[in-house]
Order: sequence, then structure tokens, then C-alpha cells
Amino acid sequence: MFEPAIAPSASLLGLLQRGRGDGTLHALAAERSDALAALEECVTSDPRRDWQVENRSLYYARLYMELEAPLQGLEDHLFHVEDLLDEEESRTGLTLAVLGRLVGYGRRDALLLLRRYTATGSNWAWALDELAVREDDAGLEALAEPVLARFADGPEGDAALRAAVRNAYEPRPWHLWAQSHPRVAAATEQAPFDLWQRQLDRPSNAPAWSTAAVLAWADAAGGPEAVERRAVAAARCLDAVAGPEDLPLLLAAAAEGPDGARCAALRHLADHDHEQAPELVGRAAEDLSRQVADFGLATLARMRSLRFVARARGWAADTGGGALADAAAGLLACVGTAEDAPLVVAALHRWVYQRGAEGDGLTVLVEGVGRLEAAAGVTALRHIYAETSCSQLRGSAARSLAATDPCFPTGAAVECLWDCEEATRELAARHVLTKGDGKVLDRLRRLAADPGEEAEVHAAVRGRLSSG
Repeated sequence: MFEPAIAPSASLLGLLQRGRGDGTLHALAAERSDALAALEECVTSDPRRDWQVENRSLYYARLYMELEAPLQGLEDHLFHVEDLLDEEESRTGLTLAVLGRLVGYGRRDALLLLRRYTATGSNWAWALDELAVREDDAGLEALAEPVLARFADGPEGDAALRAAVRNAYEPRPWHLWAQSHPRVAAATEQAPFDLWQRQLDRPSNAPAWSTAAVLAWADAAGGPEAVERRAVAAARCLDAVAGPEDLPLLLAAAAEGPDGARCAALRHLADHDHEQAPELVGRAAEDLSRQVADFGLATLARMRSLRFVARARGWAADTGGGALADAAAGLLACVGTAEDAPLVVAALHRWVYQRGAEGDGLTVLVEGVGRLEAAAGVTALRHIYAETSCSQLRGSAARSLAATDPCFPTGAAVECLWDCEEATRELAARHVLTKGDGKVLDRLRRLAADPGEEAEVHAAVRGRLSSG
């Protein structure tokens, strides 16, 4: 899947792509044709950087309902010839999820589209999962024939059927079909045993029972990802086999051993809080080997001991920045004290200046500013909230703003009531100022009455409404 192209945050399309509450408010105030075009663009070209953790389906479905939007564009997307060529779930997943939400709101045209796509589309399993929690038994029974026709008779077809049953997110259709289709009944009975059999047949590749053998085994992995996995596994083995007499070997391996052995020894010594571990991890984090450097940084991020925290303060104080300084600031963001707030804020400002409002390590710093209640970071948090394309990161920024920004209850919290993320809407419901703003009270009442809203948001909203 290609990296999504995100429009500027001040545009209607950019707001909707980000899932911001202002996206809904601007869409409702815009020309209907412009709002429909932007909404359709979002639903048919998934804007999320990580579709497995970011929510958009309820957000877009609500706007479809508000705009009374037609579904022709979604139908064209689902049944485009590309559906025969591109079987990636990400191409149609968001569209199907939005249709599922619309079925929950009573849109029969969405129900018919899902039924049709389940019968003929390439991502039929996702569509079937959407129907599984919303369709009646009769509707699901009618889909049994076209779905089961996808699996040819014979051993290969039976194996594919068992895999489909085993991988189904919602098992209801399969259990229903098993009552009248012997082939499905056999697949539902056999599917769990296939998994067990694969686990039993997995070849054993364990190291010999000594520290030297474990280190050699750690270094015998293949590519970079395999080295990291093997090193972590080897560190667990070292917990069982390494004794005091092996310490010189472990220290030598952690200082200058081959990549796999070095990473395994580093993780073992760091996990046991050896007095030399911080220095060894710091050296590894600045090593010329990208594999060793990344592993050293990842190891530092896991540490929580006072020894590592004390050393991290020195690394984080490096005004020149760098990967080690950022990782050390991330550690302080997680477990530091109030005295570390300036270092965490400085790292956050440095990150935003150098890399903008995106990045895998940014969430730790954002949450750390909130945990430490560092008011000096409010400006950076507001920028990240407005600009990031990741709705999960925006939610983290909102939580930190709630802890540091006195304007949050009358500012960002109001917008967050329309946010795409459940946790962000819940946060807003608990913090927003309700007195003197009819728009806020109206939104809270709508959320309380919305059957598609999540239980946690319902609880927070009703708590605010009942308390006056």
C-alpha cells in the first residue's frame, strides 16, 4: 500500500483525512457537493497511515448520514475492475467498514451493497464480517451458496475453507451454515486442529545448553529482522543458562561481539541491571552497525531502573540531539520526575522542528509532557494536535493538553467531541465546559442517543449530562 497523500490541515479534505472534529463541522457548513466529494475521497482512498489501529469508519458513516449522501461512489469503488487485480484488504476495507456502520444506522442501500460484494467481491471475508453482526439469519443463509462456491471440491478447497473459518473475525455465519452444510460443519470442527498440527510440526531449532552456544546461536540468524528476533530469544535463554562465571564472556560480547551475539548479551545485561549496562547500551546506540544501533536504542527504551534513568539524564541533555538523546528523553518521558520536564520538552521541540508532527517515537514524548504536566510544551502539543495525520497521536496530544493547557475545556475539547477516535471523544466528554455553550450540550445529547457510539463514550457523556 502506498503512503497516503494528506492534504493541508486547513483544508476540508485535510481535516476529514485526519479525522478531526473540525472536519465534520466544516463539511456540514460547506457546499454539499464539495463536502460529498471530500468525504468520498477519504472513504475510497484510505488516508490512515496504520489502518489497523486508527478509527475512521464511524466518523465517516456519521457524516454520510448527516449529509444524506448517496453510495454510488462507494459502489463504483467496490466493483471497479481493480477489485479483480488488487486483493489487498486495505483497498476496500475502509469502504466496507463504513457500509457496515451505515447498515447499523438503518441504511438499506448499504446492506444491499454489502450483500452483493460478499457474493462477488475479492475482499468478501471482510464484508461477511460486517454483515455477521448486523444481518439476520435469513440474509446470511442466502449468502451461503455464493460464498461456499468459492471453495472447490477436493483437499485444496477444503483446506482453504478451513482457513477461512479459522481466520473469520466474526464466526456467526459459519456456525449458522454448519447447521445445514456438512462441509462447513467439518471445516469448523477441523480448523482448530490445523493450527495445533502446524505448531507440533514446527521444526526445533534450539541452541545448546551453554552461554557460548546461545551467543553463537544468536549470531546465526539471517536478515536484520531475524537477528533482532533471535537476539531477544537468546537473551531469554541466557537467563536460564548464564552464571557468574560467564560474566566476562557476556561483557566482551556486549562490547565488541558479532551483531547477533552482541545484541543478545546487551539485552541480558540490561535486563539484569548490570552496572556496566548503561555504558554498553550507549555505545551500542551509536555504533556504525545499524542493526546494533537500533537494538541499543530499543533496549534503552525498555529500561526503567534508576541506574539507566540517571545515565539518560546526561544523554538527554545533549543540545545537539541525535538518536541517543531522543531515546533518553523518551525514557525520561516514561519514568522521569518533574526535574526532567525541561529535557522532555526540549526533545519534543527539537523533534517538531526537525521532523514535523509525525514519527513513531513522538507519541512517547507527547505523553511524557502530559504526565509531567509540563506547561512549557503546550505550544508544541497544540501544533501536533492540529497537524498530525495520525488520529492516535492526536488523541495523545489531546490528553496531554487536558493536563497542561487551561484553555483545553473551552478550546480543543469542544472539537474533540466530533473526533474520529473513541478515546478522544471520551476525553472531551469528561473535560469539556458545558455551561454557556448550547452546541456542546446538543452534541453531548446526540452522542448519548447515538446507537453506534461506543459504551465508554456513552458512560462519560451521560455522566456529564446527569451531573448538570
